[in-house]
Amino acid sequence: MTHGFDKDFWEQHWRQTGAGGPGSMGGNPPNPYLARETGGLTPGTALDAGCGAGAEAIWLASRGWHVTAADISSEALARAAERAAASEASERLRWVEADLSLWSPDTRFDLVMTHYAHPAMPQLDFYDRIAGWVAPGGTLLIVGHLDAPGPTAHGHGHEHGHGRGHRPPAEASATPAAITARLDGAEWDILTADEHLRTLTGDGGRAVALRDVVVRATRRR
Repeated sequence: MTHGFDKDFWEQHWRQTGAGGPGSMGGNPPNPYLARETGGLTPGTALDAGCGAGAEAIWLASRGWHVTAADISSEALARAAERAAASEASERLRWVEADLSLWSPDTRFDLVMTHYAHPAMPQLDFYDRIAGWVAPGGTLLIVGHLDAPGPTAHGHGHEHGHGRGHRPPAEASATPAAITARLDGAEWDILTADEHLRTLTGDGGRAVALRDVVVRATRRR
């Protein structure tokens, strides 16, 4: 089942999204889970699957990682490259325009991460797909959202474009238990499987509560 999160959807979204206004991904800091979950890892190769405007990819590259950052939207990647140009990490970043429901890398990575990405395929199938790109001994980091009643922040702090008060389809949301159930215990060690509540400032300065899911797993050698 697809959600309509195809290239046309995302190109239109990024054309309509302000590059640097409050809450826009063009100027957002990386999500708070990235440093928490990767701070103890030795820098190596990484893939950011659905990188958007590149906040997480740039943060990682600034700490010595060599990052391949892939997204379906050329508009998002243009913003990401522009943002990276102001950073000393640009030489450690490679931007790839790709439909992640179809594209596959030609190598595996020490870290594969995704942050609130919505592909044109069910969310759990997407997580299965990117898990296959983790090298032996490498790390999978999934940061997503949990659907909740009531208004949601526009784009979950990453400007996904659902619109004020609109939630993504149920298939675009996954619990930690649902994600970890797809990771074979013979192949993976689950290190983090948490839900977090946090608050962002939404449209008009209103406080909006988010329910996030964070899963980190290491592929056994």
